[in-house]
Formats: sequence, C-alpha cells, structure tokens
Amino acid sequence: MSKRIPTYSICNLLGADQCYTEFVVMRLSDFLRAHPDLYFPHRHTFYQIVLFTGGGGTHSIDFRQFHVEAHQVYAMAPGQVHTWEFAPNTEGYIVNFNESFFTAICHDPHFVEGFPLFNAVSGSPVNLLDVECCSEVQVLLEKMLREFQQDGEYKAEMLRAMLLELIVMLSRRLPRLAQPQVSRHQLNVLRQFERLIEAHFRQKRLPREYAELLYITPNHLNALVSAALGKSAGELIRERVLLEAKRLLVNSDLSVSQIASELNFEDNAYFARFFKKHTGVSPETFRAEYARGLASASP
Repeated sequence: MSKRIPTYSICNLLGADQCYTEFVVMRLSDFLRAHPDLYFPHRHTFYQIVLFTGGGGTHSIDFRQFHVEAHQVYAMAPGQVHTWEFAPNTEGYIVNFNESFFTAICHDPHFVEGFPLFNAVSGSPVNLLDVECCSEVQVLLEKMLREFQQDGEYKAEMLRAMLLELIVMLSRRLPRLAQPQVSRHQLNVLRQFERLIEAHFRQKRLPREYAELLYITPNHLNALVSAALGKSAGELIRERVLLEAKRLLVNSDLSVSQIASELNFEDNAYFARFFKKHTGVSPETFRAEYARGLASASP
C-alpha cells in the first residue's frame, strides 16, 4: 500500500514544547479547532474517552461506523483505528491518557484494560447514556477541566482520582454489566478469557484451549460467554482474528499471503475463505475499498 495509517501519541497532539504528556482533557470543540486535519483514519498510543453533548455527523472505530448523538460516549484503547466526520456544531469533551498515568502508582499491568469500557474483544466502543448519567459525567468532566487548567498542589493525583471515577461510572453503565444472570465472579472469568484471547489469538483458535488455561470446562466457558454477551466463545475468538486481519490489511504493506502467515493460517487460500465467509468480501477487496476511502478522506 502507498499509505500507512498514522499513529499519534499525546506528545504529537500537544506539541514538542508540552511537558505534561500523560493526561489531557479538553472541550471537544477546542480539540477539533486545534486539529482540523485529524478526520482521516489514524490510531493512538493512548486511551481516549469522548462524550458528545450536541452536534452530529459520523465516526468509525475499527471499521464500525456510528452516528453522533447527544449523550453518546465512546472509549478507545491504544491501537484501534478510527476516523470521523463531525458536524460544525459538535460539542462535548475529550479525555486522553497514557496507561502510565495509572501504572505509575498501580503495579497491576492490566489495571485499565480490566475495565470493560476499553474492551475491543467483546465490548462496544460506543454507548448511549441516559440523561441523568450524562449530566453526572458532564459535571465530573467540568471539574476535571478546571483542575487540568490550573496548577494546584497534587494536580496529577486529583486528576487521576477523577479519571478513575469517570472510568468506573461509565463501566457501571455498560449494558452487559446490567445483566442480573451474570455474577461478579463470572465477569472476572470473562475478562480473563478476553485477556487470554488478546495474548494468544494467533496461536489458539479453539474454546477448549482457553478453557484449559482458565481451569474450567469448554461447556462452562461457552455458557458464561453466552449469558454475558449472547454469543459463543468461538465467536469471540473469531472476531478478534478478523479484527487483526482487517488492521493488517489496511495498516501494513504485508501481502495477503504474509498476513495469512502472520495469523498462523495453514495457507493463503484458507485465510481468504475464512475472511470472505465472515465479512462477505475477499481480503484484496477489503484492502482496496478501504484504500479508496482513505484516499478520498485525505486533505
């Protein structure tokens, strides 16, 4: 491919003269004015939360398109591909933070990804908040803005505490957490399964392989995933493989044959059949169609 999707760090967006680079909170309108050319597909090295309070348009995250609505919130983990086309009057808040913002004081390397808010395997990156919750989130974001814009004592500690409150508040509102038939223990097992998928999806494709790592039976694993998400364990694994295939197709110069090898498929033909069966198009067609969209979106 002639183009690669760019990857931005917080430093890239703030500029080289900025020294506080682990956390940023801004009004969305200010961010969009500061970065009017960021509507093309790109990725981040940081986590991002956006709350829309008004406006319109569309945005896509990992090849799924969403229409902008007031009270909508999206959360993205590092590495996800996204783009947007917002209406001129789009308003809201944007929060960017590095994983190190928490791991500097927390020794759990999975602390942030332990929240379902940022789960790219089974969670939705976009959710609609009810009016009451949106109001609570907006109040908290305004407090974060005030704290961020001043140089008070223990500024980082206060922002870290408010960010954790925001993540917990939003995680509690996710639809899957509202299902009474899923216990806290089962959700913990599910998150362990999701982390294992992230670590092993290139080598392990069968639910029984993950069940062994979790010390439960394949039937138990399937029942847990079905109760929480309404899909099978095999579907979760397959969706992660497909997502990686799409990312490699649009974000690298690897040939389809090389991508098949990267994902540990037996051969190129098997990978092509797998991809077309679950997406409706061949890998070559997917890559060409995305490249055309990328070219039309470039300034």
